[in-house]
Amino acid sequence: MAMRQLRAPLRLSSVPGRIRDGVDHFAGHSPSRFAIAIFTALVMLFTLLFSLPIAAENGQVTALPDALFTAVSVICVTGLSTVNMATHWSDFGDVLVFIGVNVGGIGVLTLASILGMVISRRLGLRAKLLAASDSNPSRIHVGPVNEGQTVRLGEVGNLLATVAVSALVIEAVVALMLFPRMLAVGVQAGEAAWHSLYYAAMAFTNTGFNPNPEGLTPWADDYFFLSALMVGVILGAIGFPVIYALVRGWRRPRRWSVHVKLTLVTFGLLLAAGGLLYILLEFDNPKTFGGHGAAETIFQAFFLSAMTRSGGFATINIADLHGSSLLVSDMLMFIGGGSASTAGGIKVTTLAVLFLAAFAEARGNESMEAFGRRIPRDILRLAVSVVLWGATIVAVSSIAILQITKAPFDYVLFDVISAFATCGLSTGLTADLPPEGVYIMAATMFMGRIGTVTLAAALASSERRQLFKRPEERPIVG
Repeated sequence: MAMRQLRAPLRLSSVPGRIRDGVDHFAGHSPSRFAIAIFTALVMLFTLLFSLPIAAENGQVTALPDALFTAVSVICVTGLSTVNMATHWSDFGDVLVFIGVNVGGIGVLTLASILGMVISRRLGLRAKLLAASDSNPSRIHVGPVNEGQTVRLGEVGNLLATVAVSALVIEAVVALMLFPRMLAVGVQAGEAAWHSLYYAAMAFTNTGFNPNPEGLTPWADDYFFLSALMVGVILGAIGFPVIYALVRGWRRPRRWSVHVKLTLVTFGLLLAAGGLLYILLEFDNPKTFGGHGAAETIFQAFFLSAMTRSGGFATINIADLHGSSLLVSDMLMFIGGGSASTAGGIKVTTLAVLFLAAFAEARGNESMEAFGRRIPRDILRLAVSVVLWGATIVAVSSIAILQITKAPFDYVLFDVISAFATCGLSTGLTADLPPEGVYIMAATMFMGRIGTVTLAAALASSERRQLFKRPEERPIVG
């Protein structure tokens, strides 16, 4: 009788309570699938909203391929579009874009963590594990790990606060920097205020949409305006864990974690290498930098190098670049920015781990080392998996788009990598895709944004333990 009395309240629990318990169980059982489910739901919701007549400037229903592609591009903070983003959408549509890129820029797993916290009204252990995995994807792969490379489990609450505060502060500062420059070229105060906020959000989230039909043309020679965009893009691309570490201990760089050091060093080297290569490859191209002076060429080259990390803004026509420059851009976009950032790509730490492994192998060392710390080999396996997943997605999508459009290979490869790396730069190919090509590019953006690690973890039902070892044999490699 006593047991029946204790069980009765469980059967009579409220519907919201049952929903909350069900969501909590699903999130705890498979965090990565829960995050992907939330991301998919957001894409479906924004597809519906963008299809509404009120979202279009002409008051008509937007076609499903365009509405879906825009929703994916906005939520995945990509920046590619099949419609003119400055003229097709109404004020309501522009607000949807602004809200969507800020939601998408938070990150798949961090977003899922915040929603889980709202549902459960507390940030419990499962939600903390979910949020921590966004700052360190290896926790998805092998569970909680004992390291100091990113953010410790107990600091996840502070990390989530840093995500919200840093996004708000950085976008506000960038907007304040842009506002007077817009007034200087004759933009009305109200429009300048809105466009400043819009550009700031597009910069920090690494999206790259333009609110005006001329794009960056009015400010193509305004170094201050372009520098403000670069600052927003770089701060968004280095990653929230790095921002968190810099805010906490910017005066003590020796105490920075290996993740922070690897991210900053690799990011800086790639930014410098990209700028130098663009100078060497484009200084004689009359369609890009050939007509500029030395100072302007250097600035524009480094601006393009920063934008290929996932920024998506451009002061030139990408299709006018030499083939060699397009290939350099492909590599920079594929690498992308930092982990747990608004940027896409395989991430700079993935590249750094691969190079560290190559150096260790060349020197005959058994383990990888960086900044006086040893990096475990399971991180190398994870890095290789990320690269292979990314290369496979790019290859399959490129073959499909090539078969559909018969377009030049370098243009197809550029736009596909831009979609996968959620960069947003385009040769003009994406805007002319037929519906079947639009769906393929949308799927490429989605898989690139949710992350190859998250996708792999979601596809694996569970980690299988093997209590025996098979005989070892070494195949010939190289």
